[in-house]
Amino acid sequence: MDSDSLEPRRAVKARNILHYIIIMSGYLVSDTRKVTTHRLIEMKEQGQQIAMLTSYDYTMAQIVDQAGIDIILVGDSASNVMAGNMTTLPITLDQMIYHASSVVRGVKRALVVCDMPFGTYQVNATEGVKNAIRIMQESGCDALKLEGGVEIQDTVRAILDAGIPVMGHLGLTPQSINKFGTYAVRAKEEAEAEKLLSDARLLSEMGCFAIVLEKIPAALTKKVCEQVKVPVIGIGAGQADGQVLVVHDMLGMTKGFSPKFLRRYADLSTVITDAVGQYITDVKAQDFPSEAESY
Repeated sequence: MDSDSLEPRRAVKARNILHYIIIMSGYLVSDTRKVTTHRLIEMKEQGQQIAMLTSYDYTMAQIVDQAGIDIILVGDSASNVMAGNMTTLPITLDQMIYHASSVVRGVKRALVVCDMPFGTYQVNATEGVKNAIRIMQESGCDALKLEGGVEIQDTVRAILDAGIPVMGHLGLTPQSINKFGTYAVRAKEEAEAEKLLSDARLLSEMGCFAIVLEKIPAALTKKVCEQVKVPVIGIGAGQADGQVLVVHDMLGMTKGFSPKFLRRYADLSTVITDAVGQYITDVKAQDFPSEAESY
């Protein structure tokens, strides 16, 4: 085998070694400075992908942050994975503040974004700003995420005018599930796709620092990425400027939710079940605690 054919393999091996070194240093990224909204826009301009995951508590947030995630979303999906509700609608403002403040205490690097829950910003701009300020003051998070486009533009503008960074969310918007009646892919028809493009441009022009696109065709996501200056974060939306998943789903802690876009990076449900089973066995057999584990 000649030296030319060996070169690609050497390059891959070198990249793998560098990746291992970065992991062992404690972060999956070399830049450990605090992530800001300004840095996220720089990342898009430089072609750097943005990694985003949810977290809802101090312990998980610490782990996710130390791994090097760019954005932690305190999602209203806490209603599903933490409280066992069927939809995101039941979670309250107080509950979101509780989860967000818990996450903030565990984070040093990532940008922490908190979802505004259903009913806290849809009534009017005044109510929306009041609730937005309360979340920021009481949780200490860095930014807020709101679902919708032109329908909530007055509220988005008012929150931005109050000095609060806003992340938009278009496509499948779970807070509107009763209106949609399904979690199927959105914006497949031309009219809805054109509205989504228009809404994305509007959110970007108003000053939102990023936009989440959920469950839309990959081709449409590509158009949005090309037409807006701010980062586009996808979930079930093909390639974008970054990606987001629910941490419990990607770690395999949940079993009943398996959409096409979900990649499971671990099977913690089995790991935890086995560990608990072994603990039960040891307790029943009086093997735990041992003499060494007793005072």
